Amino acid sequence: MESLLPATAHTDATTTTVTKKGTDMETATPRTGYARVNGLNVYYEIHGTGESLILLHGGLGATDMVGGLLSLLANGRQVIAVDLQAHGRTADIDRPLSYEAMANDIAALMPVLGIERADFMGYSLGAGVALRTAIQHPDVVRKLVVVSTVCKRDGWYSESLAAMAQMGPATAEMIKQSPIYELYARVAPKPEDWPVLVTKVGDLLRKDFDWSNEVTAIRAPTLLVFGDADSVRIAHAVEFFGLLGGGKKDVGWDGSGMSDARLAILPGVTHYTIFCSPALATTVIPFLDAPMPKGK
Repeated sequence: MESLLPATAHTDATTTTVTKKGTDMETATPRTGYARVNGLNVYYEIHGTGESLILLHGGLGATDMVGGLLSLLANGRQVIAVDLQAHGRTADIDRPLSYEAMANDIAALMPVLGIERADFMGYSLGAGVALRTAIQHPDVVRKLVVVSTVCKRDGWYSESLAAMAQMGPATAEMIKQSPIYELYARVAPKPEDWPVLVTKVGDLLRKDFDWSNEVTAIRAPTLLVFGDADSVRIAHAVEFFGLLGGGKKDVGWDGSGMSDARLAILPGVTHYTIFCSPALATTVIPFLDAPMPKGK
């Protein structure tokens, strides 16, 4: 297989011993393992069989947070859920968190797992990583599902930006009573690194960025999904959709002028409830199941 890695990537050709993890999901017990990628010992789970879908969790979370959705997605496809740098079972390394570096990690993981091309779906921080993968490694992304994230920083509401500005050690202590910390404490290799993770995520979220020009070059069919009470401004969601070629004109009675981009706004859904909303699966699965557009 031709290498899909950037010149600076380093990937071991083998993974650690694959184990079985118990689950109450309808899918068969997944294969789980670790792979050495770019200095990280990346944790992954593989559920189901069929076309590959790489599923990326949100900030401070882990693969375990997407279990309900994962079981639906794995009905008829192979879902590879990955714990990103410093999250879940993937231990941190001496490297800042960045969307660009984590996108390189995912692209480097794929050939280790024997995957040449896959659909991508991410939520929040994980959606940013999926988006950057489509930008930096377009040949490995077949379809792209972006859930509740922005393509430029001012796409977030001002209240969200204010919360991001406060993320640090004090925030880490404050949210120790939350389920997201309980998950981290249960699965992380070094639970005492919780303040480090929260601080690194805060540092990432405080950085300004605008990927608008790069988004216009994405050729993978893309579905954007937001809640109507999301942390992302609805006006930005529409702008994002437009950058992908959507919403430009009346597509005609036969739909012949329709772009490859799709936009879904789920009613009564917030940034914090979208991943457990039943509407998310019923929106995403038909998009993934649809034939690839001609020429793609």
